[in-house]
Amino acid sequence: MFDNLDVTRRFVNNILQLKFAGAGRELARFAINSTAGIAGFFDVAGTALGIEKSDRDTGQTLGVYGIGNGPYLVLPLLPPLSVRDFFGFVADNAMYPLDYFIPIGASIGMSVTEEISDRAATIDRFEGVEETVVDLYGSVRNAYFQRRAADLKK
Repeated sequence: MFDNLDVTRRFVNNILQLKFAGAGRELARFAINSTAGIAGFFDVAGTALGIEKSDRDTGQTLGVYGIGNGPYLVLPLLPPLSVRDFFGFVADNAMYPLDYFIPIGASIGMSVTEEISDRAATIDRFEGVEETVVDLYGSVRNAYFQRRAADLKK
């Protein structure tokens, strides 16, 4: 349901990146999941109809417009980000409609719960990584920048 509400961020950034097909998919996903998916509790558009979401964010939009990454940041309680993506992260959070209706504590709790859930779902990807690399920080930083560069090419 919360992912269904995040349509604003994805729709706006698709429009700003001139990805009109992605914006159309986002509107279709929102309409289908809000109705047939019972207010977004079920991802009918993705599972039954194969309409994938286009995960566009403001950091990518800033990159499309030529703003460089800047330094890599590791800040407490936030995912690893570049300076550009930090400003995009702030803008993306400002576009999340639920934050205007619930208290900040509940919003932080939901974000922390989502991050823990994502980490638990992908924990097997990271098993043994610390033992196989010489510089874990440098490896993670390079992987982050490579992933973000690939996101911009999509």
